[in-house]
Amino acid sequence: MRPKINRQFELDFHPSNLQVTNEYYEKYEAVSMILDDNPVILDFVHDDVGEELKATTSQIKGGSDFTYTSDNVLRIVICQIIEGRTLRETVIRIDDSYFLRRFVRIFNGPMMDYTTLCRLKNCISPATWKNVNDALARYAVREELIEGEQLRLDTTAVETNIHWPTDSSLLWDTYRVLARLITAVRELDPSMVGNRRLQTRKAKRIYTKIARKASKKPGSEAAIRPLYERLIELVTAICEWADDVRKNLERRCQIRRSAELERELADQIAHFCHFGLRVIDQAARRVLDGEQVPNDQKLFSIFEPHTELLKRGKAAKPIEFGHMIQIQQVERKFITDYDVFENKPVEHELINEALKRHKSLFGDYPESLAADKGYYESMEAIKKLGKKIDVVSIAKKGNRTEEEVLREADPEFRFAQRFRAGVEGSISYLKRVLGLFRCFTKGWEHFASPVGATIFTHNVIILARG
Repeated sequence: MRPKINRQFELDFHPSNLQVTNEYYEKYEAVSMILDDNPVILDFVHDDVGEELKATTSQIKGGSDFTYTSDNVLRIVICQIIEGRTLRETVIRIDDSYFLRRFVRIFNGPMMDYTTLCRLKNCISPATWKNVNDALARYAVREELIEGEQLRLDTTAVETNIHWPTDSSLLWDTYRVLARLITAVRELDPSMVGNRRLQTRKAKRIYTKIARKASKKPGSEAAIRPLYERLIELVTAICEWADDVRKNLERRCQIRRSAELERELADQIAHFCHFGLRVIDQAARRVLDGEQVPNDQKLFSIFEPHTELLKRGKAAKPIEFGHMIQIQQVERKFITDYDVFENKPVEHELINEALKRHKSLFGDYPESLAADKGYYESMEAIKKLGKKIDVVSIAKKGNRTEEEVLREADPEFRFAQRFRAGVEGSISYLKRVLGLFRCFTKGWEHFASPVGATIFTHNVIILARG
């Protein structure tokens, strides 16, 4: 059975004489104590990674085996977020640091490689990170480390790892990926591909010409239209060719049951052909037919097809590509709950659920609730709660009546708004320090998981400071 935690620790014989180093050590040691005080957190993680850990035994010099644990995985993930490193940089950083080896509890054993770390990290589901954060919040309430008298809400955007989408770049992405897959099949068995030639250089040349000529100047659309027609023709042809190759691969898979590589290639071709046809459709509708394609019908990346276009009215970033998240935070900057939305939500519809979860955690509604103007339309729903919330500090958009002006001038309202402003600092910390400005993992499931991991790390750091 794969163990969850290694209980045999080693002594520390490497103290430091630098204050800044000791403060760095103290932060990690406080985080370690919090993790040890919450074994239920490790239980959740072990349920996800326990099976995968069975294939991760490493050899120590001398021939004996070293067994990784779920505790190692959780601590390495936390270390990666705190250090702000990539997976490769993280394993090098830990491998080269005696103190971090102690924190992740690998000690003198072999450090796991970054591919193993990536696989184990991806095993932890978004639901598990939700449970882990909930367990930590309940621990903080039980130990009286946080109070629920004040609650503040806000939403923000987390970007997906895509380039700026244009019709020509999406068409080129489709062509080059399908060309790569067809080349892989040709190396496997040329008879499944045929004698047709790939025109990768031609497709790239047309894409480059479109990128150079495209502008907002009058007449630019007429100049690039013939180029788009040629590029769409090329991409359509390779999609049809790739579909024929896929059918040949599937026929071989039916004959040879052990053809795993052929089955994997067929699945990849089907995946990118599906999104390639959507790219062709939206490019033809927009460029050739002059149609305004709605954003909810557009595909912004064939690699991250779940990506959503977000317009939040921000001057610095009028358009973003990713997903919205909501965080609810109490005093001492602890984030008690969060949500990750596949589709952009209507903010004022989120209040009731947030209040229910707050009451479930603390046993009562907050005395003060603060949020930005996007939540204003929820005021009627909050009033139905009676006098359970003493101060509701949500300003109104646009013109105000005399009664509304007096309400927003109230000292308690203004105090709560100053408290609300603190959530902006926490969002900045999550993005700027802990790396939540963009998610670099692939797929919707692996988009939601790093959000939960980052918020959990944020909360552990907050408790460690206390």
